[in-house]
Amino acid sequence: METCTFSPCSRGAGLDPESLSAAALEDEIHTLSASITVATWRLLMLIAELDRRGAWQQWGVISCAHWLNWKCGIDLGAAREKVRVARALENLPLVNDALARGELSYSKARAITRVATPESQDYLLMIARHGTASHVEKLVRAYRHVERLQESARARSAHAQRALRWNFEDDGSMVITVRLPAEQGALVVQAIHAAVDAQWRERDGADREQELADNVSAEASAASSPSSNSFDNAESPVSARRADALCHVAEQFLTHEAVTSRQAERYQVVVHVDRAVLSEHGHGDCCHIEHGGAIAAETARRLVCDASVVTLEESGDGEPLNIGRRSRTIPPAIRRALAHRDKGCRFPGCMNHLYVDAHHIRHWADGGETRLDNLVLACRHHHGLLHEGGFTVARRDDGKLLFFRPDGELLPEVPKPPLRMLEIEAIVAESGVDVSAEPSRSLWDGSRMDLDMAVGGLMTLNGWR
Repeated sequence: METCTFSPCSRGAGLDPESLSAAALEDEIHTLSASITVATWRLLMLIAELDRRGAWQQWGVISCAHWLNWKCGIDLGAAREKVRVARALENLPLVNDALARGELSYSKARAITRVATPESQDYLLMIARHGTASHVEKLVRAYRHVERLQESARARSAHAQRALRWNFEDDGSMVITVRLPAEQGALVVQAIHAAVDAQWRERDGADREQELADNVSAEASAASSPSSNSFDNAESPVSARRADALCHVAEQFLTHEAVTSRQAERYQVVVHVDRAVLSEHGHGDCCHIEHGGAIAAETARRLVCDASVVTLEESGDGEPLNIGRRSRTIPPAIRRALAHRDKGCRFPGCMNHLYVDAHHIRHWADGGETRLDNLVLACRHHHGLLHEGGFTVARRDDGKLLFFRPDGELLPEVPKPPLRMLEIEAIVAESGVDVSAEPSRSLWDGSRMDLDMAVGGLMTLNGWR
């Protein structure tokens, strides 16, 4: 068994920590900690540039944080924080400079970037320099708590002012006035939109000639009573149709009857596509969303990879000859076995196990069979890459999956370790920072922080009134 030894890269290289005096030990820890801070700043700048360029996309990962998780072994939550802090520093030059000089620890910078603005960064830096990381975290938590209370107060105010009033005008009509919180108002608006759609469907499906064929002339019918035609709202303004829809909603509620609609199919996406289009490099005249525009053939291949399919045979004139029964591309039993085997997306570096599709390694339109050895689970993002993104997957005879980039390069399951290791001392030396300088030490004198005053000052600088 091989053993690995690490050589310290700090100024105490080669010294046994047990041989150091207490003062030397403290100085060594402080210096190395400041050096790590400078190196961390350098790391954040590199991460920001990687994210800005989108260079992580060449590996098919979902985000820069996922790249850090996969390539560098950083926990996904910590990776997301590093990306967030790195991008936030771009708009906080004072915080960025303090971190670069080792005067501000990463822990303090991480907390400051949660609430700082260009106007308040100097104030927060002052608190950070004269306090500990715990002080900064406490201030940030208190500020965000007050911020949520302010937002909650506005929400409670909107809720308290909700009201519905009505009164009758001189002409006998009723005027209804309603005030609602935003989320409740949106719910009512959605219900009215649904009712408007339902009324349009009912009117379009009615045979107007049959309505008038009641053995009396249209003139006599109009003279005898104000028929529905007198109030035909086909040309009514939108506001009038919405008023009718509100009455329709009330009627449905009072009769406990749901609005007539095929809800299960209404929210499905239907794609019409020639079978020839689905074959590799195939062409055809039909490849579009129902009642919508055309889509790419490869997009159609991705959608039908794991979907319900209905076959329709047509004559040369386009007349339907036979409509088959709807069937799943992948039967439920195979889908369950696939989920049990793969446990989630199999793309290298992906940990997504929700919202995954079954992907045919060889598409069924090209003769690929719907069997476990020809299927692999992929999340929606990576399923798109395997079709529209140029990435490919193959299965070896031993069952091992191989994923390839569009340029043909193999994606490793486990990233290779770096060929060289950068020493922290070299990074600090290149930056020109004197990490042993006194400003890197905390200026806290042991006094208690006036949290109310600190939060109040931060709220003023951040524009709260």
